[in-house]
Amino acid sequence: TQSSGSSGINAEYGYETERLIQKLTALDIDTHNVVVNQVMYPDRDSSGCPSCALCAARTKMQRKYLDQIADLYEDFHVIRMPLMPVEVKGVPMLQRFGRYLQSPPDMDRLSIHDLVKDL
Repeated sequence: TQSSGSSGINAEYGYETERLIQKLTALDIDTHNVVVNQVMYPDRDSSGCPSCALCAARTKMQRKYLDQIADLYEDFHVIRMPLMPVEVKGVPMLQRFGRYLQSPPDMDRLSIHDLVKDL
């Protein structure tokens, strides 16, 4: 048995990931981690609502997919990676992104801008 460890997924494309996991399983490749990439964590106003209408709509749309992912992959280790406010390129940003894969940031406590403010 081979082990790939992880499968990547965009928060809006769960069905492609399901097909990929089924194919990997058929090839006897174990996948036990699922990384959900580009999850929106919008800035919020003083009442806790997203501060822009587009962000609110996008977050609502993603919520549906994230709920489906939670149901489909309840036996997997699911990591939600935030949509970063800057492009993930260059050694410092890739190292930081790698650390977030190992230990995801607490997005209930942090702003998306906190993740890159010192870069």
